[in-house]
Amino acid sequence: MKKIMFTALLGGLFLFTAAQVQAQAQDVNITKDVASILVETEDGPIKIERNQNKDNMIAEDFAKTSRACPPFCVQPMQVEDGVETYGEVELIDFLKEKRGLLVDARTENWHLKGTIPGSVNIPYIEIVSRMDELGCEKTDGKWSCDNAKEIALYCNGPWCGQSPTAIRALLREGYPASKMKYYRGGMQAWHALGLTVVEGSL
Repeated sequence: MKKIMFTALLGGLFLFTAAQVQAQAQDVNITKDVASILVETEDGPIKIERNQNKDNMIAEDFAKTSRACPPFCVQPMQVEDGVETYGEVELIDFLKEKRGLLVDARTENWHLKGTIPGSVNIPYIEIVSRMDELGCEKTDGKWSCDNAKEIALYCNGPWCGQSPTAIRALLREGYPASKMKYYRGGMQAWHALGLTVVEGSL
């Protein structure tokens, strides 16, 4: 009996030590208290974490600093009245707490190159015609958004107008501002922080 208890104790100690070593091995955390989160996707759970390679560089598509404006003009921090702007920590909390739907408002070609795990692609040019996917109902040619979902929208970064255009279009159709969040940093900030990117799907 003592031998079994001693073996179990040793096994438990080994597991604790292994978990401790694994936690120490990951020294590029999201915040000091959050190393990673799991999000559900069509392909199963995906871990969102920061790249552990300290020599990692930003992806080439997002390394450019200068694009012609218009159309690639710097977007305001407050996209519209009543729409809260999110940073990465707020967006990660949104995903972790399953508060709503994360919408990749970019065109399909950008989405397929890489996206934030757990997001759905509803391109800004299609968003009004697909408001039923966001909890709205169309009656007599008008949208009713009494049961609108909480959504967070993003595109390619602070210079990208696709998600702001989607937000303004939704507001015009009656989507409540209080149900929308704007992740202004978009894919450029996400890449710059080395956060998990997955291949988009149709």
